[in-house]
Amino acid sequence: MFARRLLPRAALVLVLPLVLLGLAFAMPTSAPGVGPALMVNAAAGQHAISPDIYGMNFADPTLAADIDLPVNRWGGNATTRYNWQLDISNHASDWYFENIDNANANPQNLPNGSSSDQFVDQDLSTGSDTLLTVPLIGWTPKGPRGANPRNCGFNTGSYGAQQTTAPDAPNCGNGVKPDGTTRVIGNNPLDTSLDISPTFVTGWINHLTGKYGAAGSGGVKFYDLDNEPMLWSTTQRDVHPQPVSYDEMLTRTLAYAPAIKAADPGAKLLGPVAWGWTEYFYSALDWAPGGAWLSNPRDRLAHGNVPYVEWYLRQMRAYDQAHGARLLDYLDLHYYPQANGVALSPAGSAATQELRLRSTRSLWDPTYQDESWINDDVQLIPRMKTWVANDYPGTQLAISEYNWGALDNINGAVAQADVLGIFGREGLDLATLWAAPTSSQPGAYAFRLYRNYDGAQHRFGDTSVQASSADQSQLAVYASTRSSDGALTIMVINKSLTQALTSSLGVSGFAPGSQAAVYRYSAADLQHIVHQADQAVTSGGFTADYPPQSVTLFVLALGRTSPTATATGTAAATTTGTGTPAATSTPTASASFPGLWVLALTILLAFAVALVVVLRKSRRKPADK
Repeated sequence: MFARRLLPRAALVLVLPLVLLGLAFAMPTSAPGVGPALMVNAAAGQHAISPDIYGMNFADPTLAADIDLPVNRWGGNATTRYNWQLDISNHASDWYFENIDNANANPQNLPNGSSSDQFVDQDLSTGSDTLLTVPLIGWTPKGPRGANPRNCGFNTGSYGAQQTTAPDAPNCGNGVKPDGTTRVIGNNPLDTSLDISPTFVTGWINHLTGKYGAAGSGGVKFYDLDNEPMLWSTTQRDVHPQPVSYDEMLTRTLAYAPAIKAADPGAKLLGPVAWGWTEYFYSALDWAPGGAWLSNPRDRLAHGNVPYVEWYLRQMRAYDQAHGARLLDYLDLHYYPQANGVALSPAGSAATQELRLRSTRSLWDPTYQDESWINDDVQLIPRMKTWVANDYPGTQLAISEYNWGALDNINGAVAQADVLGIFGREGLDLATLWAAPTSSQPGAYAFRLYRNYDGAQHRFGDTSVQASSADQSQLAVYASTRSSDGALTIMVINKSLTQALTSSLGVSGFAPGSQAAVYRYSAADLQHIVHQADQAVTSGGFTADYPPQSVTLFVLALGRTSPTATATGTAAATTTGTGTPAATSTPTASASFPGLWVLALTILLAFAVALVVVLRKSRRKPADK
């Protein structure tokens, strides 16, 4: 009787765990999919990577020091009217056309200690070159500092009720009447500003060279010729309501640029600092009412139907030929992807995140039709190269504002890493991100991967080499050699939101050691670049797994074994703060099977405990009569 009672219980205890164990191993695992083949040829496609492509606008000083930031830009709408003598900025349409004093502990010492001086001081402390925006607009904010009520372009006392007023200055309106569609017109520019000439700017250059030295001796190296001038009739309309034309831009450039060069001959000038796609081809006069820029662009047609940027470059070349000296050093354009929800935006839906990662192709790919109102093959960097080659040879290429959004999310970090890889591969000379991430945000780690991946100031290489992917929409790959130690560095970016991928990576033109050090940034740890286990490497390459939305850096030493990696190490152990959590990524197969074994052992342990309990209970019961 005891046996008859015990056997069914023991059978249940034995069978149930086995069933659960079978179900556990029958559960679908997230094994990596087969990714596209990757190829790197270190002996082909060699060209220098400019360190200046890793720049930012108004960089966080902690991050600037961490990545040895090469260039820091003082830019944006508030710099178009900056008074270096009084340290006052007009914030234009960004903030109710107000004159706002910049923070200054000792205003009595001005111009020494101004916010622009503080900016240069920060750059000197982090070893960064300064890119300073100088005004060409012809106006600068008037004083006094601390004016109350605050000086602003559309004072409600003078120009009546308006759609909205500033929370910090209720007398300052947004320049739009209460109906929300009609602009206030006929205001007086002298309400906020003083008329200036090139002498005002050269006085600023003289102050900077007197304090910091000339551009060639550690002083300010780069100057932007104002900021997005074709938008002045919108952003700065309280002082410049009329649309800017081809001729006005040339007149202002030829008045200010030679004066800057005379004040500091070693300074590098960047222009025309165009806001985006439309300005590359037309002036503001062409898209103003009556301009009909699509069907009858009057200003462009009046200049031989030559696109604006090309015409501008030709005028700079003509100046050089007439004066025997280069005036413009960099063609500087701004570029923000125009697809909805991408630039300057949060991560968004899965569809938006996928679009963000696709749209980086607009920087280089002639087969990519931009998925926005542009609806054209942008291929921005090759296009810039063609313009320079045809119209002003020897000019370098700059993008002093760009942004792919979501810098607080893994999606934005992956896009940013892709953009930096493209900049290096395509041969851009200078780039500064608008606006810089904080030191702890995911976007900052995209820069660390290239500038300080291990916390010991080791970097991606400085000579780009040939790298290709059979499908760059899935896996993007960028490669370079490093002059300091001869290493081959390879960056692989998995753009899939949910799919881990396994791909072969062929290596030629390089004799690697048997192991590569591996560093990875992914949703698994948003606060560290994780030093993975070493990757075994043969003379022909290797095969590796890539988690979804991840960036993986391989460092292959030349002809010797790479330093052994520790799986628990981090590349930025001193970094604190919290990035915005990203969605949990799908684990790879290598991560899934250990989890299943843990589950299996747990089930077996439970079985053993249950069996002991059954046996003990059975022994305590009296035998059946």
